[in-house]
Amino acid sequence: MAMSELEKLPNIGKVVAMQLEAVGIHTADELRAAGSQNAWLAIRASDPSACYNRLCALEGAIRGIRWHNLPPEVKAALKDFYNKMK
Repeated sequence: MAMSELEKLPNIGKVVAMQLEAVGIHTADELRAAGSQNAWLAIRASDPSACYNRLCALEGAIRGIRWHNLPPEVKAALKDFYNKMK
């Protein structure tokens, strides 16, 4: 099977790409339009194990960078969102 468009983004492997596609996100543009938080919430609805790292991975994919390289203030905002959603 060919690599999906989503798998070409940083941080997105087969599993996360499949989860995104299952919630109706099939392209990088659709991921950007949804935003990392909405995409993560949609994934978490069917996979309660969706963690903070997955949220960061989605944000990094949107920005075109490895999630480890997200600015500290972005990571802090994502952590705050994640903690409120737990």
